[in-house]
Amino acid sequence: MRGIGKSFPGVRALSGVSLTLNAGEVLALVGENGAGKSTLMKILAGALRADHGSIAIDGAEVQIASPHDAERLGIGMIYQEFNLVPQLNALQNILLGNEPVRGGMLDERAAAQRASAVLRDLGIELPLDRPASRLSVAQQQLIEIAKALSKHARIIVMDEPTAALTDREIDALFALIARLKAAGAGIIYISHRMEELPKIADRITVLRDGSVVETREATQFPPSDVIRAMVGRPLDAHFPALDPVRPDAPVVLDVRDLSRRPAIANIDFSVRAGEIVGLAGLIGAGRTEIVRAIAGADIPDTGTVTIDAKTVRIRAPHDGIAAGIAFITEDRKGQGLVLGMSVRENITLAHLAQFVNREHLISRSREEESARKMIGELHVRTPSPEQLVRNLSGGNQQKVVLAKWLLGQARVFLFDEPTRGIDVGAKSEIYTLMKTLLENGAAIVMVSSELPEVLGMSHRILVVRDGGIVREFTREGATPEAVIAAATGAAA
Repeated sequence: MRGIGKSFPGVRALSGVSLTLNAGEVLALVGENGAGKSTLMKILAGALRADHGSIAIDGAEVQIASPHDAERLGIGMIYQEFNLVPQLNALQNILLGNEPVRGGMLDERAAAQRASAVLRDLGIELPLDRPASRLSVAQQQLIEIAKALSKHARIIVMDEPTAALTDREIDALFALIARLKAAGAGIIYISHRMEELPKIADRITVLRDGSVVETREATQFPPSDVIRAMVGRPLDAHFPALDPVRPDAPVVLDVRDLSRRPAIANIDFSVRAGEIVGLAGLIGAGRTEIVRAIAGADIPDTGTVTIDAKTVRIRAPHDGIAAGIAFITEDRKGQGLVLGMSVRENITLAHLAQFVNREHLISRSREEESARKMIGELHVRTPSPEQLVRNLSGGNQQKVVLAKWLLGQARVFLFDEPTRGIDVGAKSEIYTLMKTLLENGAAIVMVSSELPEVLGMSHRILVVRDGGIVREFTREGATPEAVIAAATGAAA
């Protein structure tokens, strides 16, 4: 790719970007959210047209005007934000547009064999007959990976492919990438997980503000240098120091006998003011189901939720909001935002009563004032509050979700994968925000699949397995080995 440029209304996304991918290598493409990584890859995949620049494959210049052109040229794209048909099952999504046909009809047997072979190569199992809408985020991620690999692409772009995967699934993916490299494929690997780069990358290219700032061999590019290149300044990669929870701190959230079978059963725990309780466990263990039931996103079968010593009845999300609960969902696009609305509208959406004037109309000026304040405090990169939220990067969309809940002066914050798909700079800002919430007396429950995040940002850790809490660790007593052992049942 040579001299690629792309602008959107009010935003220059790419400015003269060039990169080279060799056969049989992994090129890691890193940068903060909004640096231009996804835009550059969407141009390669035919989802966007560049304003200027050229693309050559095997030395010959090519025109990529559509995703079909990209597929024909052997380019496969695994998007960070899923691109599935919810009503179709896993098998149909994997082979969509590439179905085996016999006698003018779909060859169902060959389709099942082909999809099963791809999954077998990945070392995973999926319910092929289940609609994508009924699969977990992690399972949907695996479908996206399988879909791209089923088309035998020679150039494969992976945008945050491990964000929702377990360690076992990540190991299987890395083994598969090694086989693809050995077969001569070139892989562009986008990740915010610095610890992955030495394991998987041959070279690393850093984008900042729509331009390439540096490319090095991975062995010559330590994580501290990568981070400095990404953000333009040194960044402390460690988690902020959390103040200890006062022994006399009041219990803000108390959960007793919470059940929503078959997902979770008999959940009991409490969180004090100024405390973060982390929920650790394997994907599918029931962590997300716990916070969804507390927030009212799912209705529990049994159980009581008490906030500030007052038992609350939560049967729907608006009940949770009224009770002082903020739920930052793991699926920001599907459940956290209305993509066709502006940044301003999304920030104020859950608390419109605050902006009703004497004429019983929503005050646009008061909305805009509050939205601008939150945009400034959270450093949301947007040309204006009226920008459609779908046009923001993933990290900035996550900040808009957070801004929405900060307006509500909530007492309990439920963070489900708060930094999924977010760069190291934005992660640091979110951790600082969480610490500020604690200092203001909030209680936080955090679900995270990143074990260092759970260990570094929790006062206590509850391990969830098979829908129940099986172990509790203090911050001082938790080790990666002990938490993993409890999550897998090895310490039972």
